[in-house]
Amino acid sequence: MKIITVAAAVILNEQNQLLLVRKQNTHAFMQVGGKLETDEAPEITMQREILEEIGCECELKQFIGRFETAAANEPDHVLVSYVYAVELKQPPQIAAEIAEMKWIDLDDQSTLLAPLTKEIVIPWCQQNQVS
Repeated sequence: MKIITVAAAVILNEQNQLLLVRKQNTHAFMQVGGKLETDEAPEITMQREILEEIGCECELKQFIGRFETAAANEPDHVLVSYVYAVELKQPPQIAAEIAEMKWIDLDDQSTLLAPLTKEIVIPWCQQNQVS
């Protein structure tokens, strides 16, 4: 089993909707984020990927955890994700390899979601909703 290691962002708006992106030539929506470069800390990867993918500077608010799930776009790969709650400093815009971006409700049933989003991120958001 091959391993892909990434940093992934949980970005919620004031309506408690989750920001997801779909990369070009893929089908599943997922967190903003990406693969760690050699000797790069997950926190640095997170900030770099947010800037590259949605053109924003950000503040890391909380380390949520390290999780293992199936990879969304690479069969026979395990995805190791360092997940962070992140606050954006400006509105996001599509950049880099992103084909589509959208805010979803936490009970969304119509969007094709990556395993990390469906199995880890949405349950975490639902348990940690700010009322």
